[in-house]
Amino acid sequence: MSRSVSLDTQPQLSLWPAESEEDGWRVRVSQRARRLSIRVHAGGHVEIVVPRWARAGVVERFVRRHRGWVERKIAQLTARSPALRDPIPRTIELAASGESFGVVTRVASGRTRLNETLPGSIELSGDLARAKDAQRLLQSWLIERSRAILVPRLEELALETGLQFQRAQVRRQRSRWGSCSVRGTVSLNCCLMFQRREVVRYLLLHELCHTRHMNHSRRFWQLVERFEPGHRALDRELRRGWQNVPAWVFGT
Repeated sequence: MSRSVSLDTQPQLSLWPAESEEDGWRVRVSQRARRLSIRVHAGGHVEIVVPRWARAGVVERFVRRHRGWVERKIAQLTARSPALRDPIPRTIELAASGESFGVVTRVASGRTRLNETLPGSIELSGDLARAKDAQRLLQSWLIERSRAILVPRLEELALETGLQFQRAQVRRQRSRWGSCSVRGTVSLNCCLMFQRREVVRYLLLHELCHTRHMNHSRRFWQLVERFEPGHRALDRELRRGWQNVPAWVFGT
């Protein structure tokens, strides 16, 4: 388990001795969390969300109590389609845009490169024994592709609903599908590209509604329902959406 707590505005806090460290586990202190929770993400990465008041001993006991559930969840994720677990995929299916890209690999000297040689085709060339290099290139490509698809959709939905934002950005995040700042900046996760169009629309709408209500109050959900009456089912599907994200997006 990671022995440090990731803070947005404070230095890291050591929780566990080095000998208890486990790959793929990390702890994040949340300003808004009211209780401890555990999230298992694509690739079997485990995130423990901790309120600011929680002490190290409380977190350790919480993890021990839920370790069996976490291990079962990781087993479920690793039992998914082998195509989702490939360190370098053969194809990339972007459900959000209905696009499919074939990935061609070519061993060559020099550093690893990515080129879109033809429409719908990506070529990775170089020392492909270094899968991490290829993954980083694919991750950067995914962020750029996400920006080209998601930001225009957000702009269209803002015009449709009258819910205006100031700017948009796309990032690769393990824990959030999206967020909206008090200044009107909407942040979107590139992993949305592996979700159905209807689910993506719901997330975009969700963040736009936060430009009116920076909370999850009754008025916020009433605004969401005004534009998307089926938001409850879509929200449930989005919570399970990490199962659709290939392992290469976060590295293996």
